[in-house]
Amino acid sequence: MNKFLLKALVLASVSIASFADAQFRTRDRMDKLEDFDQQTFSWGFYLNGNILDYKVVLDPRYGMKDNQNLVSTKSSTSFGAGLIAKFKLNDYLDVRVEPGLQFAQRQLIFNTQSNDIYQDGSLTNPAFIPIALTEKDRVREIKSTLVDVPVLLEFHGQRWYNSRPYFAAGVNYIMNLQSNSDSADDNLQQVFRSTTHNFAWSAEMGIQFYFNKFKLTPGIRGTFFMNNEIVADNATTAPYWASAVSTLQTRAIMFVLKFE
Repeated sequence: MNKFLLKALVLASVSIASFADAQFRTRDRMDKLEDFDQQTFSWGFYLNGNILDYKVVLDPRYGMKDNQNLVSTKSSTSFGAGLIAKFKLNDYLDVRVEPGLQFAQRQLIFNTQSNDIYQDGSLTNPAFIPIALTEKDRVREIKSTLVDVPVLLEFHGQRWYNSRPYFAAGVNYIMNLQSNSDSADDNLQQVFRSTTHNFAWSAEMGIQFYFNKFKLTPGIRGTFFMNNEIVADNATTAPYWASAVSTLQTRAIMFVLKFE
């Protein structure tokens, strides 16, 4: 379903852009929504398809063996939607706040059975009782519902008939509603825990198209978490999971369709 939505968004954007290009090539065609960008405040909404993954930095003791990574990640496609509030600074700069809700599901695979060699403990790691990892133990299906609040500074060029290019960048506050950060259970009970409150930076570019009744903006946005999302397992849990990961950070590429 997610892959279908992403393909539908891409196909819709290409179709609209092709139609818009045919419309805008006529030099004597009237400009549309001529006064739209003179408003101090404006609003709208957006739909988006995502490709999400994790950037993983592994612990050199528990996450690697003989230069081989013991933890891997699998990306996924997803979708989201949100609102747009825009404040005009001048003819070339706007500030945009675009709160939205993003749905994600990713996989982390822990091939860490070899960490049994550390069961006796040492000065740097406590002893533990090894277990035989099943498929449920090795694979974590991580579902996330993200409340994403980006604040972006948008720079745009001059209008060319009924189109205008833009570039935007800014910072995000992102709350993960399915983080399990307060759970007493951890990976030993198949509960993966991550941080609830996160910060990221984003960059975006695209083209704004003006129609009779609305402005349509297809764009590409990259969002990259700045903080470490991993929450350590309980002290008595063997180092098969969270201990194998030093840093875990979400990264996402979004295809966005905005309507204003």
